[in-house]
Amino acid sequence: MSRPFALPPWLAHTLRTQRGPVPWNAVLRGALSAGPLLLAAVVTDRTSLGVVAAIAAMLAGINDRPGSRRAAVPRIGVPALAGALGMLVGTYAGQQVSALPLTLLLTGLGLVAGGMSAVGPVASGAGTQLLVASAIGAGMPLPEAGWERALGYLAGAAWLLGLRLALPTPGSPGDFRFDGERAAVAGVYDAVADLLDAVGAEHATARRAALTAALDHAQDALAGPRLRQHAGSAAERRLHAQYAAALPLAEAATALAWAGEPLTGRASTGPRRLATAVRENTHTGPLPAPHRSAPALRALDDALLHAAEAFDRGKGGDLHTRQRAAGDLLRAAFGSGGREYGLRVALCFGVSAAIAQALHHSHWYGEHEHWYWLPATSVFLVKPDLGPLVSRVLCRAAGTVLGALVFAAFALVLPRPEGLIALVAVSGALIPVATRHFAAQTAVVTVLVLALVMVGGEPQASVSRIGETLLACALVLVVGHLPMPGQRGGGVRARVGVAGEAAQAYLAHVLHETDPDTGRRAVEPGADSRAVRWTLRREAYRALAEARTAIALAAAELPPLARHSEGAGHVVAVLEELVDTTTACAVHLDDTGRLAPLHTERLAGLVRELADDRAHLGVRVPELPLAG
Repeated sequence: MSRPFALPPWLAHTLRTQRGPVPWNAVLRGALSAGPLLLAAVVTDRTSLGVVAAIAAMLAGINDRPGSRRAAVPRIGVPALAGALGMLVGTYAGQQVSALPLTLLLTGLGLVAGGMSAVGPVASGAGTQLLVASAIGAGMPLPEAGWERALGYLAGAAWLLGLRLALPTPGSPGDFRFDGERAAVAGVYDAVADLLDAVGAEHATARRAALTAALDHAQDALAGPRLRQHAGSAAERRLHAQYAAALPLAEAATALAWAGEPLTGRASTGPRRLATAVRENTHTGPLPAPHRSAPALRALDDALLHAAEAFDRGKGGDLHTRQRAAGDLLRAAFGSGGREYGLRVALCFGVSAAIAQALHHSHWYGEHEHWYWLPATSVFLVKPDLGPLVSRVLCRAAGTVLGALVFAAFALVLPRPEGLIALVAVSGALIPVATRHFAAQTAVVTVLVLALVMVGGEPQASVSRIGETLLACALVLVVGHLPMPGQRGGGVRARVGVAGEAAQAYLAHVLHETDPDTGRRAVEPGADSRAVRWTLRREAYRALAEARTAIALAAAELPPLARHSEGAGHVVAVLEELVDTTTACAVHLDDTGRLAPLHTERLAGLVRELADDRAHLGVRVPELPLAG
C-alpha cells in the first residue's frame, strides 16, 4: 500500500496560513494610524517627520495582536522605546561617522539585539525595532535632527497605542476596558470544559495543551502594567478572582485526563456555565450537583463550589506569577540560545549594512539616497520567532515581489500625494489581517513603505527593492547555515533546559512534605503552599509550551538544521507527562493524604526515561527528586 504524499516540513510551514475571524477593531486602528499621521504631516509641511511617525505606527500595528489592553502596553510600548533609541543612534551615527565605524556599530547593535531577543516575545520585538529603526536612521537621509526623528517615532507608536487603549471592542459587555481580559478568562473555563469532554479520548493531550495556552493567555492579559500594585476596581478584582478560581479546576481536569477514565457530559456543564458568566459579566446561576466517586472528581466538585463562591465575592485573587530576576534575564540573553542568535543577527545585520553602503557609494541605487532596505530586510529574515529560516526567506521574497509589483501599478495611476496617502491608510488597515501569513504581511508592508518614501520625495523604487530583498534572502540563507561557536540548536536546548528545571521545581514542591518511605503526607499544606504549587505548575506548563513551539519551528527547517534538534520533542513529551503525573499526585495527596503505588511507579519510570534521553540529546535536564 502506497503512502499518501506529504510535503516536506519546510514547505508545509511555508504554505500554512493562520485562520480565524477578521479582527475588525484592529483593522479600524490600522486605518486610523499611519495614513492620518502622514496626512497631518503633509498638511503641516512636516512630511519627512510624518514618514518616520507612519513607519513607527506601522511597526506598532504589527505588534497589535489580540489580547487585553493592559498586555498591549508592553507589547507595543517597549519595542517602540527601543525603536526610538535605534532611530536616535542610527541617525547621529549615519551623519557623523564613516562607513567602516558605522558598520561596526551596527554589528554591535545586532549582537546586543539578537541576544536580548532570546529573553521573550516583547524583548524580541524590541530587538527588531531597535535594529530596523537604526538602519532607517542611518540609511534614510532626512532634514530633521536625530532627537526630532526619535520623538516623531515615539509619537507614531504612541498614536497607535492610544487608539488601542481608547477604542472599544465591538460587542463587549460591561466595562469595555476589560473586554480582552474577560474573554481571556472565559477562554480558560471553556478550555477546562473541552478537556473534561475529551478525557479518555485520543485528543485529550491536545486539549490539555489548549488549556495551557488559554491559561498563559489569561495570565498575560491580567498581569500587564498598572498604576497600582493590586487590582483597583471592582470589575478588575472580580476578574482576578475568576482567574484564580479556574486554577484548581484546571488542576482537577488535568488529573482526570491523566487517569484516562471517560466522564459523563455533566462534568463539563459547570465550567461552561462559568465561562458564560465571565464572558457576559453575569452571575453563575445553578451549577450541577456534586458527583464524588474519585479523588479527582471530588477535587473538581470542590473547585466548582469554590469558583461559585469566588464569583459571588469577587474580592480578587493571586495571578500566580513571579517576576523574572535580572539573573534569569541575563542567562537567557547570554546563554547558548542567546549567543547563537546574537552572533547570527550581528553577522547578517553588519554584512548587509556594509553591502548596502558599498552599493550606495557606487551609485548602484541610481537616484535613490536611501540604503536602509537591505539591512532592515535582513533583520526580519534572521528572526527565528517569525518561522523557520527557509520559510521566512521564501515568504519574504514572494511577498516583496508581489508588493513591489502592486505598488508599481498603483503608482502609475494614483494622484500624488493624496492617492498615496490613501494607499498608506488602506495598507495599514490590511496589516492585522495580513499577519496571518508572513508573505502576505511582507506584501502589505512593502506597498506601505514604498508609498511612504515616495510621499517623502523619493522616486519609484520597486525594482531596486526587489533586488535588495533577493540579495538579503541569499545572505541570510548563507549565514543561517554557517557553523557558529558552540553547539547548534542552542535555542531549543535552552528552552528544554528551562522546562526541565521548572518540572523539577514543581515536582520537588509537591513531594517535599511527603514521607519517602511510606508515601504519606507528613504535613498538611496550607493556602500559601497551594498558591506556590499553582505558581510552579503554571511556570512548568508555560516553559513546556515555549519549548514545544521552539521545537516545532526547528523541525520545519531544512534537514541540515533540523537534525540538530532531533530527540528534543521526545524529551519534552516525557517532561509533559511528568508534570501531568505530578498534578495527579497533588490532587490525590490533597484527597487521601498519601501517594498511590501507581503514581510512584509512573514517576520512577519517567525519571529513568529522562535520564536516558538527556544523554542521547546532550541537553541538561536536571535530576528530578522522587519520594519512595
